[in-house]
Amino acid sequence: MQRTLLCFGLGYTAERLVRRLLGAGWRGRGTARDPARLEALARLGVEALPFERGRPLPGAAFEGVTHVLSSVPPDDDGDPVFDEHQAHLRRVPWLGYLSSTAVYGDQRGAWVDASTPVALLPPPGPRGRARLLAETDWRALGAHVFRLAGLYGPGRSALDAVRAGRARRLDKPGHVFSRIHVDDVVTALIAALDRPAPGGVWDLADEAPSPHAEVVAYACELLGVPPPPLEPWTEAAPTLSPGLLEFYAECRRVSGAGTRTALGVSLAYPDHRAGLRAILEAEARERPPR
Repeated sequence: MQRTLLCFGLGYTAERLVRRLLGAGWRGRGTARDPARLEALARLGVEALPFERGRPLPGAAFEGVTHVLSSVPPDDDGDPVFDEHQAHLRRVPWLGYLSSTAVYGDQRGAWVDASTPVALLPPPGPRGRARLLAETDWRALGAHVFRLAGLYGPGRSALDAVRAGRARRLDKPGHVFSRIHVDDVVTALIAALDRPAPGGVWDLADEAPSPHAEVVAYACELLGVPPPPLEPWTEAAPTLSPGLLEFYAECRRVSGAGTRTALGVSLAYPDHRAGLRAILEAEARERPPR
């Protein structure tokens, strides 16, 4: 039987996953809200379907589906995929949900991993609480939950922010972020497809939590441009969006070592330096000759 993956919210990460799976003989279905995005998915070879809360998929969309992966974030009313399709999801052999390490809240820089009892941690911010509630629903269905650290990759990295003039270096002493390259996420997801562990939780993070200012400085070094000046946190904070303020309000170091052991994978990009160099080298290879 040909394996078929249905991706709810077929965006940045899921598209890179589906491209790999299509090359390995899988069939792909995916949802989006924007008509232009639906057309782009169809050109990729994916059966593209519109979906949003109040606009569920027809039951026929689940025919032949062997795997479901959702990257749709919670909204104000909960998880739209779970709310609209839990009855259909119960009949799918393999379920996956892309969550966030925001569920761990503020650890004041301490290390956490999937074995850390979330119930014993300080309550996370609004984003983390919403993710925890969604995880609970999906795990009740037997889903595999993947908690992603800060995601970056081609077209979505500090290199792009520097080029666009959007990069800032905020000086908040002691503050670090954990990150993960999108291709390392895809490698872990593919491994999990063949190692079912319903209801399990996996952390996906690289080995080098670091200050965002350090990442921006290295991106500038690679591009041969001067880094933006360090901005003292007390001066910068009033200029930030509520979302960024929530990010900077929490500090933790996420270990993905247990996940990699369980899935039998290793990191292609163990830190942001390796990841950013690889992105720049790939851009150079793909650049048309002059």
